Amino acid sequence: MPELRKDPIIGRWVIISTERGKRPSDFPGAPKRKKENKLCPFCPGNESATPPEILAIRPDTSEPNKPGWTLRVISNKYPALRIEGDLNREGVGIFDKMNGVGAHEVIIETPDHNKDLIDLSTKEVQDVIWAYRERSLDLKKDPRFQYILIFKNQGEAAGASLEHSHSQLIALPIVPKRVTEELEGASKYYGYKERCVFCDIIRQEIADDERVVIQNDSFVSLEPFAPRFPFETWILPKRHSASFDEIKKEDISALATLLLETLRRLAKALNNPQYNYLLHTSPVNNDYPEEYHWHIEIIPKLTKVAGFEWGTGFYINPTTPEDAASYLKELEI
Repeated sequence: MPELRKDPIIGRWVIISTERGKRPSDFPGAPKRKKENKLCPFCPGNESATPPEILAIRPDTSEPNKPGWTLRVISNKYPALRIEGDLNREGVGIFDKMNGVGAHEVIIETPDHNKDLIDLSTKEVQDVIWAYRERSLDLKKDPRFQYILIFKNQGEAAGASLEHSHSQLIALPIVPKRVTEELEGASKYYGYKERCVFCDIIRQEIADDERVVIQNDSFVSLEPFAPRFPFETWILPKRHSASFDEIKKEDISALATLLLETLRRLAKALNNPQYNYLLHTSPVNNDYPEEYHWHIEIIPKLTKVAGFEWGTGFYINPTTPEDAASYLKELEI
């Protein structure tokens, strides 16, 4: 019998269709990676093909915009929003519009074209997370920006236009609707119970141990109770924190370790799926310090959103989160 489950944060319902139930082997894997592309703008030696670097890690103290880096942050050559200009908000009858002002940056995670994030060392993933934090802190100084979204598109089906492993950061002049829904849901829960809903979820999931994949002293990786997609996985800090950029240095190492192992488990279980991950954090003004709780959502690209989903806002998930957690937890990595 299919099951309807309600997300406790935003109140969204999903359908867990056990009659369509799928095991990991039933999902198609990602296509094989092509060999190194000499024309890849993200590869060492091609720095002139990208905008100038904003931030870089250069162990050999090499010159900016030259080879020798292990991580590099640049402006997106084809940005969704542009850093220059004023917002110029205005109304056009009943409609509202403003200039497309924002920041759109690319974090090139490794100089090696043939490595994905799961192939990197824990130290290299720590550097990626450190870059996320540094760029977030810097962009928060700009009064035009209200929200900073960090995300990764792994694979063409997930939206990546270049194979070379990278993630992206977009600073927005508004708070996205998806985040606003979480903020409102978390605020409503806090107003009723005077507790963070995410903290309550973490406590219950660890106690039940039905949907927890892995955990360490600082973070937990779990399958949410009402997942939109098969093997949707969340990573949350155990210590309450609304804003990602408040992460402590020692916790960056713990997050890198857990993120890496979670992605490797998903890769092994699902034959290297293409995926997106999204870092949801409090808005720049951090008006929800007690109510909200930053987290990472990992979404493997295993099913397609079709007419029913678009027409209703419901998602149909063919795999229970309990089955997904059990499978991921039992894997030997």
